[in-house]
Amino acid sequence: MIEPASFALRGRNPDVLTCIANLSNDEVFTPPEFANRMLDTLTQAWTESHAGADIWANSSVRFLDPFTKSGVFLREIAKRLIAGLEAEIPDLQTRVDHILTQQIFGIGITRLTSLLARRSLYCSKHATGKYSITSSFENDDGNIWFQHTDHSWVGSSKWTNVTDKQGNTVKKFAEGKDGKCAFCGAPRAIFDRGPELENHAYAFIHTNDIKARVAELFGGDMQFDVIIGNPPYQLKGGGGGSNDSSIYHLFVEQAMDLEPRFLSMVIPSRWLAGGRDMGSFRKRMFTDGHIRELIDYTKMSTAFPGVDFEGGVGYFLWDRETTGSCRYTLFQGEEELPTVERKLDQHDIFVRDTRALSILEKVLAKREATLESVVSGDTPFGLATNFTDYSTKSNPGALSIYLTVKGRRTTGWVDDSIIRKNRQLIPNWKVLLPEAYGERGAIPAMVLGPPIIAVPNSVCTQTYLVAGPFASETEARSFTSYYRTRLFRFLVSLRKITQHALRSTYTWVPQQSWDANWNDAVLYKKYGLAEDEIAYIESMIRPMDGDLFDE
Repeated sequence: MIEPASFALRGRNPDVLTCIANLSNDEVFTPPEFANRMLDTLTQAWTESHAGADIWANSSVRFLDPFTKSGVFLREIAKRLIAGLEAEIPDLQTRVDHILTQQIFGIGITRLTSLLARRSLYCSKHATGKYSITSSFENDDGNIWFQHTDHSWVGSSKWTNVTDKQGNTVKKFAEGKDGKCAFCGAPRAIFDRGPELENHAYAFIHTNDIKARVAELFGGDMQFDVIIGNPPYQLKGGGGGSNDSSIYHLFVEQAMDLEPRFLSMVIPSRWLAGGRDMGSFRKRMFTDGHIRELIDYTKMSTAFPGVDFEGGVGYFLWDRETTGSCRYTLFQGEEELPTVERKLDQHDIFVRDTRALSILEKVLAKREATLESVVSGDTPFGLATNFTDYSTKSNPGALSIYLTVKGRRTTGWVDDSIIRKNRQLIPNWKVLLPEAYGERGAIPAMVLGPPIIAVPNSVCTQTYLVAGPFASETEARSFTSYYRTRLFRFLVSLRKITQHALRSTYTWVPQQSWDANWNDAVLYKKYGLAEDEIAYIESMIRPMDGDLFDE
């Protein structure tokens, strides 16, 4: 590791950037150790692509963090350049002035983080401040830009007060659909705030011409050689209702459109296999062939101690001048697996653990129909998770309803007339599959929650998907025996990267005949799995006993 300059960024014990609390699970401060791992990956790639040259000894390379928070990337880049350029620029102050004014640039995501980033890089929240380590700037921002940016609202703009089902007065748009930002999808009802409050309209993604925008921010025909950082991950309510909407891919796409030589970003790993509206982004990332390195952590806390969300996190290195296979490194929990060469577009989603590929290929080779045609879509009967219009007492002609109340499974009764969706499923036996089950990267994993065998004349809320219809209780029980097997849940796990298990996660699970009590021994033999493949499945998937079932 290159040592920092003695005066420019004096050592602190502990490093203050390891001590600050995260803003949220969506705007996560990057630990210095993790930032340096990303810079090490960049260093190696630059050396390989430039005949052994050292990127940190190059005084013309320009770096941009377009969503800087703590300023850790900018600070660590400065430390490396200060050491690497000593031979070319011997005078320390001249060297520091050149690096900070000509090579390192950032865009703050909020006013607070812009001040924090300047404090990390310039040792002063103002670049022209008394304690700044450079006197070469003429404005307080230096090269770390931040100004309040407005969302670009589309949709409704008139407000009215209405009364909800509980009798509460709430503020809503009077005409058309709720307004949202044309660039990031932020709901106007949440983010249309006054200028005194942060509105999370990130400048980098609020433009149709990112090259012109960057030239506007930093002047001239600005071309960056390296773009690196850790963008905001999602916006509250951006997916509609209470759902959060991913926005990290918008930052990646804007950065790619700037055409740097190298691009490296930290993003949630869920893009590899899922995510709302991620299909086109995933296709672009998989098929353009420019991802040179992909480092993937199944547990967020392995990379970011103290931060935890489902699906893990990772970073990639995108190389404008290189196409082909990708060097892939997986951290399975705390274990770092050997780096392998992978083709990202081998399937429509990315199978994270290479050891699973041979098993998947044996299953797919039989070309059997899959459960995707047996399992329903989201909200199978049109009833949301928070549905409350049900009775705890049976009424003549009413349907049984399976739902959750305050996190607990329960049943009730609902009028048949309110069901408009999938009515063909109502009179049949069916199996209810929990739509969500999270384990935060635990290994071995259960993958899915226990199902419910649902009697005829029943429905459920959005809490469940429906498998069926089945002709009899015997068929439904045959399906649940299959569901309990490790192989079934292993195949689901390859496509289930978050807590949600939608219909698409069952795409690789083949159908069976529903006249048998299925077990793993029979399935292992059917698909010709080798002993080491069986051992791998059983090391990854916990057994699911019949007494777990809530029938």
